[in-house]
Amino acid sequence: MKQNVLYPLKFKPIFKDKIWGGRKIKEQLGLDFGPLPNCGEVWLLSGLWDEQSEVANGDFKGDEINDLVETFMGDLVGESVFDKYGEQFPLLLKIIDANDWLSVQVHPDDELAEKRGIGNGKTEMWYVMHADKDAELVMGFNREMTRMDYVKVMKNNTLREVLNYEKVEAGDVFFIPAGRVHALGPDIMVAEIQQTSDTTYRIYDWDRINEAGMSRELHIPQSVEAIDFAIPDQYKIEVQDVMNKTVPVVDCQYFVTNLLQLQGEMEKDYSNLDSFVILLCTEGIFSLVWENGAVFVKQGECVLIPNIVKKVSIRAERYCKLLEVYCQIEER
Repeated sequence: MKQNVLYPLKFKPIFKDKIWGGRKIKEQLGLDFGPLPNCGEVWLLSGLWDEQSEVANGDFKGDEINDLVETFMGDLVGESVFDKYGEQFPLLLKIIDANDWLSVQVHPDDELAEKRGIGNGKTEMWYVMHADKDAELVMGFNREMTRMDYVKVMKNNTLREVLNYEKVEAGDVFFIPAGRVHALGPDIMVAEIQQTSDTTYRIYDWDRINEAGMSRELHIPQSVEAIDFAIPDQYKIEVQDVMNKTVPVVDCQYFVTNLLQLQGEMEKDYSNLDSFVILLCTEGIFSLVWENGAVFVKQGECVLIPNIVKKVSIRAERYCKLLEVYCQIEER
């Protein structure tokens, strides 16, 4: 392991072909997924042990993220973050391109994941980068449900009748706590921020079969205990549409996400924050400038600012939109 000074890190994308995937990641974002027939997901930053992101720039090029966490600890992720999560990077950032319905699914929370010996739970959020006219997704149920009701609709194959459908457009935000049933619909591309977990309980797959004539595995028994049947007042997060200001989007125990729409330049001082910061570009291009250098970040890329780099400047190339993501460890 090299022993150089930490700097803002970019990463090699990890491409995933999916039965429901499309081509927007290549055609709109300019990310080449090579010989894959489609690309349903591009993982921008992953700390999953068997699918870690590799650094793409500077002295640490080729190093895996968790190796850097092990070496630099709090200097990279923040002392409180390292104390809580140890040597595994705590967040997974993706862009998802849905050309067809994703499965209706649910994720376990931390307590259930620990009980089942599968690591972390999975709380996440979606920021809609693109949506065709009349595009929609599934978020929760359209009426009060109990565990017994759920078992009944699954037995009768009437789940579609009790799902809540939401129309979406670019700029919409949905927070998806562990336990909430959800599915991304066709012609939508989202940025996803989530806990480091790849556990999904698939409960309905739209009666879809693959090229071999096989349907994908469902996880009905596993899902019963995982689902939270509570219905919030609304599923969509209201976000202010303002320029050159840090706008709060999601604040949960696992991550904080803010939205920045920039023209010109914004100075950021993270001296009061004990965490790394990730900037994910959803539109345009920006340059990140710090004391010892600069790096360009374009739509569909992210950059990880280490905890020890406290003052940076974000300079928009004409106009850009980005998500600012970090951890904030506190008693809740």
